[in-house]
Amino acid sequence: MEPNKNGILLFGGTFDPIHNGHLQICRAAAELLAIEKVILIPSAIPPHKTDCNITPIEHRLAMAQAAVQHDAFFEVSDCELQRKGPSYTLDTVHHFQQLYGPTVKIHWLIGADMLREIATWYEISQLVEKCQIVTAVRPGHDLSHWQPKGNLLTPQQIQRLKSAILPTPLLDISATDIRNRAATGKPITNLVPDAVAEYIAAHNLYRFA
Repeated sequence: MEPNKNGILLFGGTFDPIHNGHLQICRAAAELLAIEKVILIPSAIPPHKTDCNITPIEHRLAMAQAAVQHDAFFEVSDCELQRKGPSYTLDTVHHFQQLYGPTVKIHWLIGADMLREIATWYEISQLVEKCQIVTAVRPGHDLSHWQPKGNLLTPQQIQRLKSAILPTPLLDISATDIRNRAATGKPITNLVPDAVAEYIAAHNLYRFA
């Protein structure tokens, strides 16, 4: 599916594993933005998790592909798998600018917890100029008085971030909880797409977490 006039929505993450909450938040944000193309991007080496034990990218990519294999609304990109070093968001945005051209508006979806730490992101001032960062906020969370730490962003850039805070459904699903349930043999079928549950079982993922 080609981007419509409102551009594309990119959603990156560790996806260890991808779950129903990820997909529902993407749908809600895309609907509010009138965007018809969502691209999921599993992080190869998340900069903030370099010292964590993460499932190999090949499995996380395969689970993301399985999750949306019959849904044309989503695509999955392996662009971060093709690069060496940390998976910086700015590099990924550059990739899609080259892929779709300068006229396609790129939105990058994050959660409220990421917005609070956004001043620590690699080249954040440049990133804010290169794409529209969209923050998905659960009901009851007020970010109207949010201010980033430090002085890396201009008042105009801060206002741009605040203008793209979107209310999305509350879905209490945790990848950590899913891994723990899988490790103890508890069902996860209501938490992840069926194809993801089948992949986890077939490859014995998380059983020794």
